[in-house]
Amino acid sequence: MVDGVNMQVTSLFCISGFCILLALGNPCGPNEYKSANGECCPMCSIADMRPFSVVENLGFRRLLHTLEPRYTIPSRVHFTHTVVPNLYKEANVKVVQTLKEAESIAITTDGWTSRCTQGYITITAHIINSDWEMLNRNMDVAVREAGLEPHIKCFAHTINLATQAGLCVARVSRLLGRVRRVTAFFHRSSTAAALFMSKQKLLQLPPHKLIMDVSTRWNSTLDMLVRYLEQQAAISAALTSPEMRQNARNIDTLDSSDILKAEDLVKLLNTLKTATTVLCEEKSPTVSLIVPLKSMIEQSLAPNDGDSPTVTDTKKAILSNISGRYSGDAYNLLLESTALEPRFQTLPQLDHNQRESVFLRVQKKAEQLQQNQTTGEKSTERREEAAAHCSTHGGEGALGVESEEGEPASKKTALEDLLGDSFSKTEKSSRGTEKEIDLYRREASIPLSCCPLKWWRENGSKYPLLSPLAKAYLSIPATSVPSERVFSTAGDIVTAKRSQLLPEIVDMLIFLKKNMTIS
Repeated sequence: MVDGVNMQVTSLFCISGFCILLALGNPCGPNEYKSANGECCPMCSIADMRPFSVVENLGFRRLLHTLEPRYTIPSRVHFTHTVVPNLYKEANVKVVQTLKEAESIAITTDGWTSRCTQGYITITAHIINSDWEMLNRNMDVAVREAGLEPHIKCFAHTINLATQAGLCVARVSRLLGRVRRVTAFFHRSSTAAALFMSKQKLLQLPPHKLIMDVSTRWNSTLDMLVRYLEQQAAISAALTSPEMRQNARNIDTLDSSDILKAEDLVKLLNTLKTATTVLCEEKSPTVSLIVPLKSMIEQSLAPNDGDSPTVTDTKKAILSNISGRYSGDAYNLLLESTALEPRFQTLPQLDHNQRESVFLRVQKKAEQLQQNQTTGEKSTERREEAAAHCSTHGGEGALGVESEEGEPASKKTALEDLLGDSFSKTEKSSRGTEKEIDLYRREASIPLSCCPLKWWRENGSKYPLLSPLAKAYLSIPATSVPSERVFSTAGDIVTAKRSQLLPEIVDMLIFLKKNMTIS
């Protein structure tokens, strides 16, 4: 009988698509029912992005009835108006508290339009906590203040724009157009596709399909070229076969010079793909990666005497586009963040004078940050002392009463009162910061495979003045991918069957999906 129940439950799981853990043979009490009511179903809706209406589906109701007949399933209205808003409030309080405790916050943002033409904007806050762990917190409100700076452009988007400029070169555009026509022909014709597969077997080539690129994704163009070069023998054999001559009159294969151009273009684009892969593989890609990667790209695209005209024009277009993307204060911030990255602190892409200038700016900013923190701590202490004094002596009138115990504090001169905080410890702080920077620069660079945040967690105590600045800089992401991924989630929530969801419900579901921890 138990086996029969298990078989029935398994089939019902497949029908409903839910995984709710309720123990057979262990009936729930009132508290357990309340817990299941308040947590189990909404957790599934949030974690698995299932619609609330699933609680009304026959398969799901049959599943729960089989597991525990006495359990009463609440309505979807209860989840929409009560449970999810309450979970949203709880998660919102935790996010606000995390942001209040953060020493510095970096922000990425992105926009999205749903299938019902409703516009959304997401704000993702990036912070490094006391354990040197990167935290991403989605915020459901837009930044309305215009003075946020500096603005660091997404490096993945920068690479995309520069590469697209290279692919628009006339010679490259014509070559890609011919490859697209061939690929589209084999995608349209079932006869051509079947013949292509037979030629693959005959020539012992991998049974891969041809790839059609997407205009907004340059790496798909690279994939299209790589696949074409891999299958060029099968493509030529299929197009020149007697069965295809009639249908493929207007389809030309690439000649030997075109193949050479395509191979050169693949070699050129592989460098850019490597840079993009680095941004994707890094657990928390920070702005400290931008200068080394940009320098690597520029070196690989330097003119070469052996370059063909096609490669020369493509390199020139990409370099022209990417070289002016970062400048001024934004570029200075990138250099400073790279200097505080233990993998790249030697700054090999700069000369001696430029490196000294970068570390001088780092020293000044570390001192300024230390001074700001000291001033803030003193202000907090004064407010706490004033509040304690008022509570002890009964109101504001007690502030003017001298303490009977002890002598009154000695008064400062007017000059000390005005300039004491700025100049009393400046020389000492400057010497301390300079000493830390000298010690830091003598550190050996860590391997590229190591995590810089882990290094700072283990060595931050050696650099009490530099580590707060490193935490502020390394919290800035190199790409806006985290914000873009929010709307990948949104696309899974606002599906065709859920296109009538109210915007405030969509906001809450996205917020909970990205911020609520489900153990």
